[in-house]
Amino acid sequence: MSTDKNLSLDFYKYLCQKIGSEEDVRVRRLTWIVHDLGFPEVPHITSGSIGEGLDIKGSDFDIMFIDLLFKVYESDRDVNVRIIKIPLVLDTANTHPCFTQLRLPLHFHDDSNLLNSRMKQMFEQDCLVNKLSNEKYKLDSSYILNRDSPQTEPLYTIHGPCLSDQYGTYDLAFCLKCDKWISPAQSWVSRPRTTWPSPELITKITSCGVLFVPIGCKGSSRENLEWRISFSVAEKCLIYSFSHTQLLCYALLKILLKEIVEEHEDLKGLLCSYFLKTLIFWISEESDPSIWKPDNIIQCFMACLKRLIYCVEYSTLLHYFIPDNNLLYMRFNSDLKHSMTYTLKNLYQQGIDCFVNSETLKDFTSLNCEIPVLLTQQTIKESYPVSRKVTLKPFLYYMLHHCRWTNLARRIFTFFLSPEHDDLELQDSKFQPRSNNKHRYNEYKRNLGKLSIVLSSKTIPGWLMLASFFYVHKKYYTSIIIINHALKKHQDEEFYQNNIAFSLIHNKDSVRTLLQKEKNPLLLKTLTLDYISLGKNWPFIPPEVKLKKTNNLIPTLPFAHFLHFLCYYHLHADTSCKQSLQKIYDIYHDITTKDKADMNLFLSLIHSTFYIGIGFQMIGDTITARKGFNVAAHYDINGTTDAADRLSSLS
Repeated sequence: MSTDKNLSLDFYKYLCQKIGSEEDVRVRRLTWIVHDLGFPEVPHITSGSIGEGLDIKGSDFDIMFIDLLFKVYESDRDVNVRIIKIPLVLDTANTHPCFTQLRLPLHFHDDSNLLNSRMKQMFEQDCLVNKLSNEKYKLDSSYILNRDSPQTEPLYTIHGPCLSDQYGTYDLAFCLKCDKWISPAQSWVSRPRTTWPSPELITKITSCGVLFVPIGCKGSSRENLEWRISFSVAEKCLIYSFSHTQLLCYALLKILLKEIVEEHEDLKGLLCSYFLKTLIFWISEESDPSIWKPDNIIQCFMACLKRLIYCVEYSTLLHYFIPDNNLLYMRFNSDLKHSMTYTLKNLYQQGIDCFVNSETLKDFTSLNCEIPVLLTQQTIKESYPVSRKVTLKPFLYYMLHHCRWTNLARRIFTFFLSPEHDDLELQDSKFQPRSNNKHRYNEYKRNLGKLSIVLSSKTIPGWLMLASFFYVHKKYYTSIIIINHALKKHQDEEFYQNNIAFSLIHNKDSVRTLLQKEKNPLLLKTLTLDYISLGKNWPFIPPEVKLKKTNNLIPTLPFAHFLHFLCYYHLHADTSCKQSLQKIYDIYHDITTKDKADMNLFLSLIHSTFYIGIGFQMIGDTITARKGFNVAAHYDINGTTDAADRLSSLS
């Protein structure tokens, strides 16, 4: 193999580490597909980089909600009056390419009283026809989302065609749908091309129809009445059909733009991810698919960059589906064009060495080519809001009982079962009527399979439940390895920052005030202190711990060190036993200096002293054990633990 091919192959493997392997991308995509399917009553599509399977700096997180009150048709004759939705018809007579106005059908009679007073206010009369205003539509959507907010500040503000949350975490786009492929994009279906996209993919895309988002062409005299034609579904299908090399080249272009080009203040906002996506669509359509190989990735990327330079230099980048629309027309003046061209040409001359100036790929020269196994588990965790609860029980039940337990399946469905893991009925094989060896082994495997589903979802709780499961089954070394992994996750401040950012999407009221007061990473760690939620009869609770309540919240950090202690105790590792107890005591001592009114700290105080009592009782130090039980019983006013009973037995 030539030196160039070797370098490309090494670079490809490195990118799989930093951006994601093929499996990681599949996991990200399937995670969001399952999420989208989980809300059939509110059809929506996860779009942007996150929906495409990329998770890099600056990745946009967009959710497109399809408004079921409206249905768009291309012409009046297509309108189906039997469908109980407000019909709208395209009007492209006086609009720029990729834009349209949406009007009520001629001779429209609202026999079903679909247009209430609120709906009527969103229409404006233009040329004797009622047209839907994109501005009024967005204002109405914003009003609906913000009306129940107790805050004076709105939760969502209008940003282009979207409504952005106040933290800039994600964008919501309420859009309208036409079920058929429209005439302005018909040339895309039949134009000459090499082999991509395939006829089958084209058929699939056209069957999905098109969307319309509420924003007009900038500077148009009827800007407030225009809607942009969106091919988000089609673009997502095309991205999904990319080889992994194509996807990585697309990601490289995004990193180049966001982390290198836009470091130049005057170049910010001149190009966008959509332009890069369009560019790679055109290149893919014009090229032989066989060139997109791992050992050719550097050459492929350089070809993409060269094409981008050409597009900027000649201010020409045609819309992929409607080529009449030049995306770069009047995009920048001559000075900015010269500056952008100069910058891109300079980067082109550096080759892939230009990435030493990027945050994501600055260490690529080290080229560690081993792809870590746990990357996909991190991928799911970081790609999905861990606090989100979705009602997917029928779907998940089917998967649980009919899916072969491949590694990928376990990783995918973790996020959709874990918020509901309290509902999983784990069987205790020790107390089954048919408790023969085969039956117990089958129950063991079944419980292990169910537990494995939650590994990546809540990180520490998921791993510790599995560690406790192995401890109960006397697999102490396995349990220790898993506990160590969980504790390593606990020390990862970046994880907690990601966790809290996603949690803010659905838990604003409980976290917002604290975040506004303090932005210290340690606070983020405190705010995201997780619990294990266990019932008192769950089979993987260590027998040394007796829970008296039906539902129990167990703070993870004290429990992790207590599990460590139990494993080392049974392995007769006395020094490690004492070290684990010391770590629990350190947690207790740290809590005594803080506000115990905080629920996180209050529960940690109870459990840490309870574990101190059990641990020292097991090693024969009843004096220290009594002190631990005394503190736990004093604060455990709800009787969650049996600390009071244990204290009495030692008196």
